[in-house]
Amino acid sequence: MKNNEPVLGTGKTVVLGLQHTFTMFGATILVPILTGLNISVALFMAGAGTLLFHLLTKGGIPVFLGSSFAFIIPVGAASTLYGAEYALGGIVAAGAMYLVFAVLVYFLGADRIISFFPPVVTGPVIVIIGLNLAPVAIGSASGNWLLALLSFAVVVCVSVFCKGFLKMLPVLIGLTVSYGIAALITAAGLAPLVDFAPVSEAAWFGLPEFTVAKFNLGAVMLIIPVTICTIVEHIGDVAAVGAITGQDYIKKPGLHRTLLGDGLATSFSALFGGPANTTYSENTGVLALTGVFNPVIMRIAAGFAICLSVIPKIGAVIQTIPDAVIGGISIVLFGMIASVGVRTLTENQVDFKSMRNMIISAVILVLGLGGASVQFAVGSVDFNIQGMALSAIAGIILNKVLPDKDKEDLR
Repeated sequence: MKNNEPVLGTGKTVVLGLQHTFTMFGATILVPILTGLNISVALFMAGAGTLLFHLLTKGGIPVFLGSSFAFIIPVGAASTLYGAEYALGGIVAAGAMYLVFAVLVYFLGADRIISFFPPVVTGPVIVIIGLNLAPVAIGSASGNWLLALLSFAVVVCVSVFCKGFLKMLPVLIGLTVSYGIAALITAAGLAPLVDFAPVSEAAWFGLPEFTVAKFNLGAVMLIIPVTICTIVEHIGDVAAVGAITGQDYIKKPGLHRTLLGDGLATSFSALFGGPANTTYSENTGVLALTGVFNPVIMRIAAGFAICLSVIPKIGAVIQTIPDAVIGGISIVLFGMIASVGVRTLTENQVDFKSMRNMIISAVILVLGLGGASVQFAVGSVDFNIQGMALSAIAGIILNKVLPDKDKEDLR
């Protein structure tokens, strides 16, 4: 934790945790909606998975784990071919692959892993993490640009002009003000911006409908290749959080612990009917925006997520927040992540007069933002590496293959 981070009381810490809950909610429930899984189970497992991650990483990393989008296509395919329960079994197996990789990292040493991720690689990868989310923000905002610009303007004004504790709540204040205005416009009959039907239909209390996973080799082999991409994404996300907080989490508490936490959270979630979990870039954006990095705040957000899973009425209220409000806020959050990538390059004084560095960053950016993908088969297993994972792999290879003339000249 940075020395200049403010010390907060219990009440303020809880409010900041609530802010992170609002931030993760939309994406976390979208995955079960798209895959046919239970929304309440997904919320419960996001909270439980986050707490498990913090336990295994000694509570030192400000990370929230939510539903992973990387598994949507293979899970959908496995559900169609084998059934939803067997698709869940495939996710359990995918989480187990994290454990295998964590063991390799533990015995090989984190230093060897770090050598594959110098700033010239991690900087552009972090930029891609933010910019790949840009279409999501614009897609949501385009539903109502006036409402999106309102939420955007509130977040910016709070971040720039407010002082003290209010300055730490740009997302929560942006959501509250924009949602309140949208609700008033709806109540006045001027425009149907908020649909209150889900609130009246939702129950006050209800346990999530857990489902026990089943296992089938075909479903496992269909889903497990995705871990090639998600493990690379995990390392990029951990690097992004570290760049924001000024800490090297790959060394302490260790990459093997973060992989163990992510993998076990994913397996535990799917074992009882939830989607795969992953570190959430949305919440990483909030870290960059607020400058508050206390991991306790994420654990409070996890507690709120679990509460939402058993109080459908409250979850329904959050679901009524217009997409445009979320989109306007996301423009800031996702842009902040990309800006952290640029900061990583500048703070580490990456020399872009070097053609080697130019090539590495250029390839990472083009492959990561251009939608490139590589498909191949090993036996009966089809692999599809695309987006950020492909660009990161290409950058890692180029960093090892291309000679660093500056270092050679110093010998």
